[in-house]
Amino acid sequence: MNRGLFITFEGIDGCGKTTQLDAVHILLKQRGIDCVVTREPGGTVIGRQIRSLLLAPEHAEMCDTCELLLYFADRAQHVREVLQPALDRGCVVLSDRFADATLAYQGYGRNLSMEMLESQNTLATGGLWPDRTFLFDIRILTAAQRLRATGKPIDRLEGSGEAFYERVRTGYLELARRSPQRIHVFNGELSKEALTESVVADILDMLPK
Repeated sequence: MNRGLFITFEGIDGCGKTTQLDAVHILLKQRGIDCVVTREPGGTVIGRQIRSLLLAPEHAEMCDTCELLLYFADRAQHVREVLQPALDRGCVVLSDRFADATLAYQGYGRNLSMEMLESQNTLATGGLWPDRTFLFDIRILTAAQRLRATGKPIDRLEGSGEAFYERVRTGYLELARRSPQRIHVFNGELSKEALTESVVADILDMLPK
């Protein structure tokens, strides 16, 4: 059995990545492609408990190191319980965030050591990296407007401020510059339909003919 395909969707909060993942999943299912849809944090039972700790606004006192270790704990469980087994079965795995999010949010956003992050990420993932990452780039103002339009309360991460998100956005684009073969950047302000069409075409090109 051939190894599956690991696809991740990335970008700042409000960029539309989750909307795109859901739309792409529907189109791939219509083509009879076996997909597993998951997310970080929260792709496992343990991960969902970690997610609630990370995002709860009442945990504003959480220090950056605690935040980081919780993300790595979530990822370690996610890889071993969900991602690797699905890939071993030959599935196409669509994940809402993975390791690039840690480098962008905790590395660029929180100013933690990139060398340390990369080392600890290897421990958490066992060396697993996506085959393709779709990065939806969007202006901070547009992202904030989209988040407000949902009417949902702002979580702990979303309340980190404009300067934080500017650093995260810069970080994502720098990661894409360093890994252009893996990370494909899209203008997140284009129409949903145009973006979905481009992403699906990219994934289909990667699948065995």
